[in-house]
Amino acid sequence: MNKVLIANRGEIALRIMRSCKEMGINTVAIYSEADRNAPFVKYADQAVCIGPAPSNQSYLLGDKIIEVCKKLNVDAVHPGYGFLSENPDFAKKVTDAGIIFIGPSPRAMEIMGDKLSAKAAAKSYNIPMVPGTDGEISDVEQAKKTAVNVGFPILIKASAGGGGKGMRIVENLDEFDEQMKLAVSEAKSAFGNGAVFIERYVSGPRHIEIQVLADTHGNTLYLFERECSIQRRHQKVIEEAPSSVLTPEIREAMGKCAVDVALACNYVGAGTVEFLLDENKNFYFLEMNTRLQVEHPVTEMITGLDLVKEQIKIARGEKLSFTQSDLKISGHSIEIRVYAEDPRNNFLPDIGKLITYQPPNGIGIRVDDGFEQGMDIPIYYDPMISKLISHGKDRSEAIERMLRAIEDYKISGVETTLQFCKFVLKHDAFVSGNFDTHFVKKYFSPELLDHNSIEESEIAAILVAKLLNEKSKVSNQNHNSEKSTNSNWRYNRLNN
Repeated sequence: MNKVLIANRGEIALRIMRSCKEMGINTVAIYSEADRNAPFVKYADQAVCIGPAPSNQSYLLGDKIIEVCKKLNVDAVHPGYGFLSENPDFAKKVTDAGIIFIGPSPRAMEIMGDKLSAKAAAKSYNIPMVPGTDGEISDVEQAKKTAVNVGFPILIKASAGGGGKGMRIVENLDEFDEQMKLAVSEAKSAFGNGAVFIERYVSGPRHIEIQVLADTHGNTLYLFERECSIQRRHQKVIEEAPSSVLTPEIREAMGKCAVDVALACNYVGAGTVEFLLDENKNFYFLEMNTRLQVEHPVTEMITGLDLVKEQIKIARGEKLSFTQSDLKISGHSIEIRVYAEDPRNNFLPDIGKLITYQPPNGIGIRVDDGFEQGMDIPIYYDPMISKLISHGKDRSEAIERMLRAIEDYKISGVETTLQFCKFVLKHDAFVSGNFDTHFVKKYFSPELLDHNSIEESEIAAILVAKLLNEKSKVSNQNHNSEKSTNSNWRYNRLNN
């Protein structure tokens, strides 16, 4: 494998290229017209403009990407995450063209890309499931009976869903018909697939995911867990590894279940198995993401592994160079996603120019970004500016380093999630580890950010006033001393 095309953009494209460079592999960037001057384009050995800014005219053009691969004699394609990363048709076309796809097989993608087929595959390995329907709801009246048996509240979920779309909470039987129609309509609109199913609503859940690696030699391992419970709009914003609540016994049980899920679809490569953990620490299979995750750096920080390099080695047919017993958790890591969003305005994107952009550094700090000062945040893509990662000997040190890094991160021109993340990291619920996926709903309101800013301003004003007061005292003392000295000097001179 001498040349890899990265079918992606921004920070993940740049992050993949760096690992490729360390392995002596040349890289090809594809870019839209909006990304012409982006750092990942400059960093690549070769770069090709794939089309206009909208993703459906550029980064989603699978056939055009394959044409570029053939023209430039590319050996492999790394899809990153998002865009075509979980598209089985694209993966098949890549492999059919004689190019290596750095990821799982199209069949594994198909099985795990649909929540119902994923549940069916996992069920064959006796993986714990949230009680509900086994398949798509075709008979509404029968579904109501199932809902009553499961017990309200229940969730109606889109089979092809994600990000909270096509998902409705139903509190009682009277709401069922209306919520069912809304869920189906939203699923059709978002995914072109109106299939939905029922699950019991797990109150106060924690979102725990297990990183797995599987080679082509029959070895499948788990690389411990990531806690992803701090979310807004059902999308993650802060992740950490390991979780603050898992016991070694639960960690091992979840890890073995994650391996079984991977085995259930003959998985190869890096993947993530997601679970819900209830208040009694019972865990349930949620879904599998058949790609590299945004939050993969926290796993890298606690294991010392480079997951992109491992993906490439597996794609080259190499055997994993370590066993399950070789893997150990080293310290604690936290990642925050720095979005160009306004937490004071329901986290809506805040697009504009990065007038100031100075990322932090120092011991235990890593920044995966794809922007430079003076660049615009494009309106066409996800508004994530960077991923800020800290690592410490324990959770307390990781939090302390992250808070310091947030203070050192200088961004102006757009609103960001930095101050929101600071609020979370300092909150008693987060510090104690006693939180769940409803953290934002329970504890956050926009006014709290203003309140914190006022408090910080007041503290700063008090400190400045104190310093000025101390300076004034010293100045007066020196002045009095000078007056005294001058008088003596004049008195002595006159008497001499």
